[in-house]
Amino acid sequence: MTEIEIEIEIEITAGLIRDLLRDQHPDLAELPLREVEGGWGNQMWRLGDELAVRIQRMDTDPEHQLKERRWLPLLAPRLPLLAPRLPLPIPVPVRSGAPSERLPKIWTVMTWVPGLPLDHGSITRGEHAADTLAAFLRALHVAAPADAPVDTGRGAHPKDCTDGFDQFFDSVDADAIGSDAADVRAVWDDAVAAPASEGPPVWVHGDLHPANVVVADGTLAGVVDFGELFVGDPAWDLAAAWVLLPAGAAARFFAAYAEADEATVWRARGLAALKSLFLMLMGQNGDRGLPGGKPAWGPAGRAALDRVLSERLTRFHE
Repeated sequence: MTEIEIEIEIEITAGLIRDLLRDQHPDLAELPLREVEGGWGNQMWRLGDELAVRIQRMDTDPEHQLKERRWLPLLAPRLPLLAPRLPLPIPVPVRSGAPSERLPKIWTVMTWVPGLPLDHGSITRGEHAADTLAAFLRALHVAAPADAPVDTGRGAHPKDCTDGFDQFFDSVDADAIGSDAADVRAVWDDAVAAPASEGPPVWVHGDLHPANVVVADGTLAGVVDFGELFVGDPAWDLAAAWVLLPAGAAARFFAAYAEADEATVWRARGLAALKSLFLMLMGQNGDRGLPGGKPAWGPAGRAALDRVLSERLTRFHE
């Protein structure tokens, strides 16, 4: 007889988390606990005023949290040494939770980064946000140790990501892209044709989108979710000039970043189109009630795509 393993979804509740803390970190078990709305790959629970519990949700790969545990404690103290001050806080793991009979998944206690996720907030101080993001990425985009993680998927040249672009482009409703279809394709073609990075690989966040940054007082206030952290092409992060910042801020961002050559901007713009289509697809799935869908991401993705198409940064291209 064939043995079939059935995975039973375990409901993550405050009671379960408190029990896990009592078993593995009893000194934290009685701190106030409350669920954080949102989260896709991982579910977050506030723990007291300064901590949060991060538990796998849609993300079934423990390597993402293990990567954060390994590298964020090293990055966090290092970044201030590379810039006058750390422009944006990042979460830092402080305790590790091991799989158990109660929860066969890993979980991590991390420092809490205050602010409202951008997919539920907005940036009204565009110039300040552009300068802050540029300063943060300048500090992050430095050479990494030889054993740092390398991502051959997200970190690849756009020409090696064409299948992913085509999948998103073909999956988004044609009406959502409308008459911009040819222009979107042209942006991607520019990125595919752009020369590869000539500089050394650097630390890259790899997943900068509206749910992975927080805002306060109309500007960027923190960067979270480093599960995709890798060493590679900084263009993957520079796409945030269009994906995160409001209309008209991309040129200021690149001027402040001051380290992106023409080809890097081409690659970044194409990757911004790719990320915009992903956000639109996630919004579309959310509107249809599909698992993991995010209704709020659809408008954010369409707005980002509009910025990609309208802000060509001609001084880099002509």
